[in-house]
Amino acid sequence: MNENQGESDRRDKCGLTRRGFMQFMGVSVVGASFSAAAITKAADSEKTETVLQGTRLTKIRLFINNRIYSVLVEPRWTLLYVLRESIGLTGTKIACGRGECGACTVLIDSIPRYACMTLAVEAEGHQITTIEGLMDGEKLGPVQTAFLEEDAFQCGYCTPGQIMAVEGLLRKQPDPSMAEIRCGVSGNLCRCAAYTHIFRAAKTAARYKTGKE
Repeated sequence: MNENQGESDRRDKCGLTRRGFMQFMGVSVVGASFSAAAITKAADSEKTETVLQGTRLTKIRLFINNRIYSVLVEPRWTLLYVLRESIGLTGTKIACGRGECGACTVLIDSIPRYACMTLAVEAEGHQITTIEGLMDGEKLGPVQTAFLEEDAFQCGYCTPGQIMAVEGLLRKQPDPSMAEIRCGVSGNLCRCAAYTHIFRAAKTAARYKTGKE
């Protein structure tokens, strides 16, 4: 029996000879390598395109705490990011980053809004108030004073957002009921559970702002 005949017999019995298997695997490896290289090249190309698109900046003017700021922003940047990283107003806190906790609450046209869920470009043309804007120089505002006096915080991380939520409520309803206070701050979470003190601070702040001390 010659070698070719033996090879043929083995192929008939096994379906694929060892030599044929090695040849098949060689072709497969080359094909896989080529495909992987093509995918990598396409991914690199896509990544480069994305980075280039992300570097385009837009000039906007933001009216914050009675001052106008001209800033260059990417369209995807949130108001929270621009306030902290571009303008330096770090009183607005980063926490969940997805509109669940309220630590980043600011006022836009006197209405409480989550800065982490608001694009900076959306805020152009509107009046923005942050925790810093409630102060008169170094003097605390009425809501800030009430929070201090009523011990309405523990770790204090959520406090700026809580204060802004109360400020927004009192601008809409100067003398709120306890039910209205609970509803007004319901979008702001406190891990330390200082809610009773927060509600009391809101009541005290209402008296201070209306002159009913």
